[in-house]
Amino acid sequence: MQIFLYITLPAMAYLLGSFSSAVWFGNWFKGIDLRNFGSKNAGATNAFRVLGASVAIPVFVTDTAKGFLAVIMARLLNFETNNEWFWVWSVILGACSVIGHIFPVFTGFKGGKGVACMLGVLLALQPVAAVCCLGIFLFVFLIFRIVSVGSITAALSYPIFNILIFGTDSMTMQFFSVIAAISIIAMHYKNIGRLFNGTEKKLEILRKYRNDNP
Repeated sequence: MQIFLYITLPAMAYLLGSFSSAVWFGNWFKGIDLRNFGSKNAGATNAFRVLGASVAIPVFVTDTAKGFLAVIMARLLNFETNNEWFWVWSVILGACSVIGHIFPVFTGFKGGKGVACMLGVLLALQPVAAVCCLGIFLFVFLIFRIVSVGSITAALSYPIFNILIFGTDSMTMQFFSVIAAISIIAMHYKNIGRLFNGTEKKLEILRKYRNDNP
């Protein structure tokens, strides 16, 4: 039974991550394939710009839940929470869900950047550090109104919170903290290029809300 779970849980986590909520919700509720509009990214930010909050909020909640549930599945392996293997498998399943979000099998392997899904993973692994990172994101976003700047800053802060401030003893979590930060930043390489040449767009939430609700 345990060997069966070792094989099937990563596949289940990947398939869970492959539920491309931005694509499917856009099609179901608005008849629009989000990958053909705006930044063409299948994520909550582009959903907000193109389809509005009524679609973007469910997309964000669903994508976050995917990562959270994938990590929780590690509890089926019955490791003690102070066992390093518990953290190893929690990270593996969380990573599989993020990979599924970025390269979803159900929608032609063309997904989002994985930020919301990664947030769900972090909330399941280290909720206090994740909430602190979310606070950093909101603080930076409110100043600059640029989602990518908030996401990159929050990613950079995660290893600091997890390793230096809260001092996790798990070597797996220490390693994952760094890899997670690098991965999120790497997925924003196009945004970083636009930031340097001054073409990265701001997200004006209040203006968008007024336009959607005249």
